Amino acid sequence: MLTSLSIKNFALIEQLDIRFSNEFSIITGETGAGKSILLGALGLVLGRRADLTSLKDKEQKCVIEAHFDIQPYALQPFFEENDLDYEETTIIRREILPSGKSRAFVNDSPVNLQELQELGDFLLDIHSQHQTRELTDEAYQLQILDALAGHQDLLQDYRARLSRYKAIRSQLKQLLSEKDALLKEQDYNSFLLEELLAANLKDGEQEELEAAFERLNNVEFIREALDKSIMIANEEQIGLIQNLKEVKATLLKIAPLSIEYQDLSDRVSSVLIEFDDIADELQRHSEALMSDPEQLELTNQKLQNIYSLQKKHQVNTVAELLEIQQSLDQKVVQADDMDSRIDTLNREETELKESLNGLAETISANRTKAAPVLIGQITEILAELGMPNARFEFDIRPSETFLPLGKDEAQLLFSANKGTSFGLLKKVASGGEMSRIMLAVKAILANYTKLPTIIFDEIDTGVSGEIAHKMGDIMKKMSRKMQVFAITHLPQIAAKGNQHYKVFKFVQGETTVSELKLLTNEERIVEIAEMLSGKDISDSARNHARSLLMD
Repeated sequence: MLTSLSIKNFALIEQLDIRFSNEFSIITGETGAGKSILLGALGLVLGRRADLTSLKDKEQKCVIEAHFDIQPYALQPFFEENDLDYEETTIIRREILPSGKSRAFVNDSPVNLQELQELGDFLLDIHSQHQTRELTDEAYQLQILDALAGHQDLLQDYRARLSRYKAIRSQLKQLLSEKDALLKEQDYNSFLLEELLAANLKDGEQEELEAAFERLNNVEFIREALDKSIMIANEEQIGLIQNLKEVKATLLKIAPLSIEYQDLSDRVSSVLIEFDDIADELQRHSEALMSDPEQLELTNQKLQNIYSLQKKHQVNTVAELLEIQQSLDQKVVQADDMDSRIDTLNREETELKESLNGLAETISANRTKAAPVLIGQITEILAELGMPNARFEFDIRPSETFLPLGKDEAQLLFSANKGTSFGLLKKVASGGEMSRIMLAVKAILANYTKLPTIIFDEIDTGVSGEIAHKMGDIMKKMSRKMQVFAITHLPQIAAKGNQHYKVFKFVQGETTVSELKLLTNEERIVEIAEMLSGKDISDSARNHARSLLMD
């Protein structure tokens, strides 16, 4: 319930701090005194968007803070899901800065407007004439039946399964689309894969083939270079090896004379050993070298195949071709894998569809049983509210598709007078009738669900006299199970409240200020007397006001 409200710098309100009880509270005031301002402030707490016009002083920020006792509503899961600190006395604060920016906090944790709206739905129901129209909404009508049927666990199970069912259908649609696209490409992908597999590619072989090709393609040139090198090295008189041997012999003669000569002699010996080994290697290469036109042709063909594949796939290396080969292999196999996944999802879809149909049938049967009970209770209350001939009928029809609340399509039909046929509620009920029907519905729901704090904003429009008394009695009865506020112009209803607040405005300096005040018993008598007879209060009006308060 709403325990207190603090408003600073909002519309005509400079500063307001007020506490509320958990019973039936009345709010009255002249038209334009500021009742809509109070509702506007609460609307901001519930997550309505704000703008700079909300600020009384454009240089100061606006702060609205509401305290709620949320212990009865079992809201711990909501707080956990949204990573908020749970407090039995929860504080919602809304700030509007002079820059136009808005901030919202729940127990000092920042929240976005969507989270605030979701939390607000659990806490506060501001019911105006505009909201009476929701009674004509099919989903709302089903929710009323569901409250009386008491099958919220079934609905929760149904919604969870429906969410999974929709997710599976979405996945199936996506998979089938992907499979269709894959199948269209599969022949071409298979051809490309076979072409790459036939090439029998190995990482690094391009470099090896290119080297082998150069070697085979230049046999004569290589042999000529090798033979000439061998000749220079091994010429009997002037070959390099012979000359190095002579240098070595010469240095050996002077090596004992100095360490430097010894080092030079050792280095020449090392060079001679190394060059001798080089000469042997040159000889082996020369002997191994032979012309092989067939191998040259095979090597060239292999290289040309690689170059052709690289050009086709727009890459430069065999490693990249191997990556493409692996990707194509996965695509070709993927279609087969998709079939398995599609089969699994199809089975789950079928199972969910069967369970959803079963749940929907049970929910529909429960609603069918609850409908006459609801109609009986509504007509009983409406008879007290001056509509003795009101008749209702629920037209519940099965749907071919799964809907958010089952497979029922429902319409609440209404007849206000004897001898008239039933028609759609939204077409045949007047504004005053809709208000009374909605009050009856809210009164019934209070017995079946934990409704949040409810504010009736002039739901009594269009009624008076004894009917107003009855409406006040119904709202007072509702307040035994929940916190109820009624903004009213009717003295009969105002007198039913446990507390009575008056909204008024006055001029302070150069500005107009709006205030909300809790009235004393004497002040209530004056206020109700004014509602009965106007500003010039007669003794009879006072006495009438006292008698209303004593009822």
